[in-house]
Amino acid sequence: MQKPVCDTLDPEDWADFRRQSHRMLDDMLDYVEKIRERPVWQPISPDVRARFDAPLPRAPGSLADAHDSFMADVLPYAAGNVHPGFMGWVHGGGTPVGMVAEMLAAGLNANVGGRDQMPVEVERQIVRWMRELFHFPTSASGVFVTGTSMANLMSVLVARTTALGVDVRRTGLGTAGAQLVAYASSAAHGCIAQAMDLSGLGSAALRRIGVDARHRIDVGALQMQIAADRVAGLQPFFIVGTAGTVDTGAIDNLTALAELAQREAMWFHVDGAYGALGMLAPDIAPLLAGIERADSLAFDFHKWGQVPYDAGFLLVRDAQQHMAAFAAPAAYLRREARGLAGGSPWPCDFGPDLSRGFRALKTWFTLKVHGADKLGQAISQTCLLARYLAQQVAADPDLELLAPVALNIVCFRYRCAGAHDADDVDAQDNLNREIVADVHESGIAVPSTTTIDGKLAIRAAIVNHRSTALDIDRLLAALRRFGAARCIRPCP
Repeated sequence: MQKPVCDTLDPEDWADFRRQSHRMLDDMLDYVEKIRERPVWQPISPDVRARFDAPLPRAPGSLADAHDSFMADVLPYAAGNVHPGFMGWVHGGGTPVGMVAEMLAAGLNANVGGRDQMPVEVERQIVRWMRELFHFPTSASGVFVTGTSMANLMSVLVARTTALGVDVRRTGLGTAGAQLVAYASSAAHGCIAQAMDLSGLGSAALRRIGVDARHRIDVGALQMQIAADRVAGLQPFFIVGTAGTVDTGAIDNLTALAELAQREAMWFHVDGAYGALGMLAPDIAPLLAGIERADSLAFDFHKWGQVPYDAGFLLVRDAQQHMAAFAAPAAYLRREARGLAGGSPWPCDFGPDLSRGFRALKTWFTLKVHGADKLGQAISQTCLLARYLAQQVAADPDLELLAPVALNIVCFRYRCAGAHDADDVDAQDNLNREIVADVHESGIAVPSTTTIDGKLAIRAAIVNHRSTALDIDRLLAALRRFGAARCIRPCP
């Protein structure tokens, strides 16, 4: 047999590729440096959208052409969370440090599912740092995932396996699984119910408990529901405390929940998607008292931690319980005492992913370069801006604050003072919905909407480390301008 002639996907001209690569890096650095010169968001034009209906390319093209298409047709139409005027959802702004770290990770192209390699050690160092930050014991394990939605699902699976025994992974839930019930507040993120669904326990097995005036779970009502479920022959096994609810940023009384979970011999999980990293800020950390008692904690570095997407994380107090829920030995994953197959246990023993990107590197760079204290200052700054926004809302007769400000989220609405429909909830909801869309399309700012006590609210989630009081003022000026315009003409 004649020797095959092999080709490669590496550049034919490395010097030309290097020049083009530097141009691409410079363009992205320019994008971030000059982000204030751009609209926060703009609608995608029909002709641009149509260009993405092209058929699969069969012949090679040039890197320069692909980059030009990106700059013209992709970059201008992103969600805009890099921009300091983005306050719509809890999205971090990223940093140039994280961006170039992601480039290094892509070049290394490490599969961090396991094996004896330094990328695994980088992830393990972050596990140790997170144990330190959240005052977890040395027995705790941690693993990077896509985001808190996945981490919350994994926490349910660990708790389920702990409650029913490891054989449940082989035999299935059976009748015992049908008895398990979990608890979260009515303000908890929807991914908790989804986690119950995906785990096989069913979303109906999640009890949604009412909240108090500060939008925190009603611990007394929770205790009564647990007692009622036990009388009904059910097995309460899982309590979720939220550290920073998605609507208002409220933090449940984590200490009270930890004590209740301990008394009831239940798993205590904290969904700290963005709020948990308030532990980096000395003025916010006391609000999170009790988080150190969690059996598991889910959070995202890509929110308040400002790490580029995606970088979710799950921390579990007992590594053995964590591994019991996921480890799946196989011949092709055989662990050895020496060689590249060493270094057990591997990250894939702590989650469902065997193929895993090097998410830890951009997180490691962010912490190494900026330091925990500076990240904490950025978190405090967003909360200070939220209080400033709340003060401006309270001082304006055309605006109405709809929820207490716990952290960095402000929920309010515009009112047509004196209008005949000023007290018509549906009319006011439609008005605020249209005002928000007007502001989006102006490119000035991006708030979002939610529902608070049956009223549609304008929701400003201030997460970006680039945001300043100027951005708050620009948001308010735009809301007032579009609100005044819509108060003199009917909404669609």
